[in-house]
Amino acid sequence: MGGTDADLPRHSAVWRDAVEALTAYVPDDPDDPEQVAWREEYLTALRDDTAVFKAGPPVHLTASCVVLDDRGERVLLTLHSKARRWLQFGGHIDVDDPTLLAAAQREVREESGIDGIVVRPAIAELHRHRLGERFGRCTEHLDVRFIGTAPPGAEPVCSAESLDVRWWPVAALPDGIEAELIGLIERGRRSPRA
Repeated sequence: MGGTDADLPRHSAVWRDAVEALTAYVPDDPDDPEQVAWREEYLTALRDDTAVFKAGPPVHLTASCVVLDDRGERVLLTLHSKARRWLQFGGHIDVDDPTLLAAAQREVREESGIDGIVVRPAIAELHRHRLGERFGRCTEHLDVRFIGTAPPGAEPVCSAESLDVRWWPVAALPDGIEAELIGLIERGRRSPRA
């Protein structure tokens, strides 16, 4: 998405949804200090209603989704071209996205090439992370994470945003995968399928 802050819609549908969804978000462990703190930090960031968009402030929301197969035995990951790491699918929210869930659904479809991934509507977790130089003016992502399930037999197609996309057995994840992503995968396996 291009443009300037002045080009962004004020109090957009996705901004209203983000405020509502984050206000209602209760972590799996309601006493998890990190999730509780991040929820408050996200809501503080959203005082600027352009903080849902890449063209807004350098610290802004993103939406992502980790995808499991229909048995919960494999996870579909992307070798992110900028991060140079295996990650879940996700990215920036577009002006046309009506909700955070819709943004996650669009991102996973665009980046995996798979139609029919069912994204569970509840926020799975939040994750705030700093970014490196390869990300340009973006300095931090306030990621809202969801969990999705691919249809049986789904085969991915690598998009221009990825160096590779592939299925990994949950018991044999790629070297160097972040511990927080392993936690998200396990959360997806434990929670009820959509």
